[in-house]
Amino acid sequence: MRELGEFALIDRINAGREQAAHVLLGPGDDAALLAAPDGRFVVSTDMLVEGRHFRLDWSTPADIGRKAIAQNAADVVAMGARPTGFVVALGCPGDTPVRVVEGIADGMWLEAVRAGGSIAGGDLVHSEQLVISVTAFGDLGGQGALTRSGAVEGDIVAVAGELGWSAAGLAVLSGGADVSDPAFAHALAAHRVPQPPYAEVIDVFGVHIPNALTDVSDGLLADLGHLAAASGVAIDVHAAALTDPELDAVAARLEADAGQWILAGGEDHAFVGTWSPATALPPGWRPIGVVTAGSGVTVDGARPAGATGWESFRGAGATAEPGER
Repeated sequence: MRELGEFALIDRINAGREQAAHVLLGPGDDAALLAAPDGRFVVSTDMLVEGRHFRLDWSTPADIGRKAIAQNAADVVAMGARPTGFVVALGCPGDTPVRVVEGIADGMWLEAVRAGGSIAGGDLVHSEQLVISVTAFGDLGGQGALTRSGAVEGDIVAVAGELGWSAAGLAVLSGGADVSDPAFAHALAAHRVPQPPYAEVIDVFGVHIPNALTDVSDGLLADLGHLAAASGVAIDVHAAALTDPELDAVAARLEADAGQWILAGGEDHAFVGTWSPATALPPGWRPIGVVTAGSGVTVDGARPAGATGWESFRGAGATAEPGER
């Protein structure tokens, strides 16, 4: 990086990229220009720090780039918006190989396009360690935002996407297991590159609308807890609805608890929402519980024991290890 320089690299990683329709002006000027068809933006931002949220000995640069975009795109989709554009700030030491930054950029573009947007611009600076900050923009298309605060007593709680697999991958990496073992391939892939099921939300906009929605980034119990608190309700999760025999097999190999991964793991970026019982669940969604009167989250009527998920500054809970998350 020290030899190539900032502007040469910016030109290099932007060459040949095609912007999404909502990006009216991409990199090359003082700022990007994005369309806001209905006069509003959904905006979310997140930061990843090397050694805290990712490790280059565990993930490729492209994996890291995809993960950085995915966790931001999932937040935008969870608000009921279609991702339109992303701006990225990247800090790195001067001795960072150019191929690392190029790999991160390639991964970001892959995931941005999968989510329906593109990289509209950003910034590149020298820093003591690798830091990635992403801001995502989304278009509501004239609809109201989907928030955490709309759940009502009697709603069905349903999820789209996988749960627990990212935590399983982290357990493989942090526990010193054989990463070449095919039995761990899916878990490792899920941790390195989350696969938010964007289509399961976007494709039902205006057809099957949930009362409340969020993505599962900090752990199912933690994120349902945020949703329950915002809505002033309680949520009871049915453990039997969450069982995953394939994940159980991975847990058995590691002498771990698959149920804890599912309930508290986080970083799968699945979506969980509440739906009126009169509304048929759309394709890709499965029921896992109910909304009741009261407060907090229970599992089969009981308060869960142990950690419930991730929270910055307060510790890693049950699934994250020093060096990641």
